[in-house]
Amino acid sequence: MPGIDECLLEAMALPGARGAALVDWSSGLALGTAGESPVGDHETTAAETAELARAAAEYESFAPAVTATLGGEAAGPPVEDLIVTTRTGYHVLRFVETSFDSSVFLHLWLDRTDGNLALARHRLRALAEGLVLR
Repeated sequence: MPGIDECLLEAMALPGARGAALVDWSSGLALGTAGESPVGDHETTAAETAELARAAAEYESFAPAVTATLGGEAAGPPVEDLIVTTRTGYHVLRFVETSFDSSVFLHLWLDRTDGNLALARHRLRALAEGLVLR
């Protein structure tokens, strides 16, 4: 099971990957980064994407108060992923399920010309499931 650095390196191996980060959406801090940042500063990007993630996870329109349960426990994060499409790229935010009260997501920035959005979503899901947070 990969740790943060290995997970981000695997994300950067995806076609068209420009940058990747693991972000805590409750604090807006980057727990790890790789590659470039859309604004030139990973901490600024982490804070901005955390605002988006927080809105999606907390607003009832996106994450209804009643969630499905498995064996009496919550069935994972309230939102699986978010995709933001810009003129030049894609931003994929994949929420990470952890054994503790998780407020972590993977952020992958893809070049729109070279990136494969479907492959990125599939691969980020696998990386999020295998990520070991210590």
